[in-house]
Amino acid sequence: MKYDVYGIGNALVDMEFKVNDAFFEQHGIEKGLMTLVEEERQEHLIGALHDHHQSEVKRQSGGSAANTIIAVSQFGGSSFYSCKVANDDAGHFYLNDLKENGVATKVVEDQLDEGITGKCMVMVTDDAERTMNTYLGITGSLSEEQIDVEALKNSKWLYVEGYLVASPTAQAAALKAMQLAREFGVKTSLTMSDPNMVNFFKDNMLALIGDGVDLLFCNEQEAMDFTGTSTIHDAREIMKKYAKHFVITLGKNGAMIWDGTMFIDIEPHKVDAVDSNGAGDMFAGAFLYGITNGHTHAGAGALASLASSKIVSQYGPRLTWVQAKEVLQELV
Repeated sequence: MKYDVYGIGNALVDMEFKVNDAFFEQHGIEKGLMTLVEEERQEHLIGALHDHHQSEVKRQSGGSAANTIIAVSQFGGSSFYSCKVANDDAGHFYLNDLKENGVATKVVEDQLDEGITGKCMVMVTDDAERTMNTYLGITGSLSEEQIDVEALKNSKWLYVEGYLVASPTAQAAALKAMQLAREFGVKTSLTMSDPNMVNFFKDNMLALIGDGVDLLFCNEQEAMDFTGTSTIHDAREIMKKYAKHFVITLGKNGAMIWDGTMFIDIEPHKVDAVDSNGAGDMFAGAFLYGITNGHTHAGAGALASLASSKIVSQYGPRLTWVQAKEVLQELV
């Protein structure tokens, strides 16, 4: 089997809730970021939301790279995902959701380890900002064992989730995947994932980048934090040292792409944003689908911009199959 994109990242069951800023203040939650928490803390927060009669908006298989890899599949590409889930209800739910979305994986349901599948509590406020408190569970021990060498060898692109830099074993797995991809002639791509990953694990991020990746994804804040600059124009010049090509998403202002020769401005689509969760993941997935299926960088950027605009106008980090096809048809 040949794959357009081979992804490696955390496997988290996303539980999404609507909240207000007062909830953050009351419980000492840092808004707009991903924070790693222990299971007890996460259960306490979920209990507090239920006490306020807040129920989940959506439950889906997630993790940053998983959202991206599922998007590749929904647009019509072929994708593979390396991850780790436990032998519990959440783990079986996760694998079934991957399968239903056309994503191949090495994980076998009757060979799962005992433990607790990771969960991500996604809290969305009225300003569409997403805040995440994540309990990694068994995905925190993601390791080189989860890499499927043959699947990676038969892929066009490797896509690595930046969140992996927070775990020693996952960092080692990501480094091994990068090494193998380069040996096999598979193109390498990396997403920075979150400002916290850049600010607290920069050395690990630099190790993943090594002598440079073929494609780097980040948002405006991550780009400036990573390069130690105060303007996006300064940041993008420095980033040329780290990637042959890169994409910087700019929220409501669209995105900019460095195609190795010139910068391409990608226009945004005006929408009434309700939930920014997964917008960057969708942008990466649509873009990777585009460049592996005959689109130019500009064309892939246009597809990604439209797809991510659909994401922020609804709850949850994923389109339906019908929506994905509608996005493709809209650009024909």
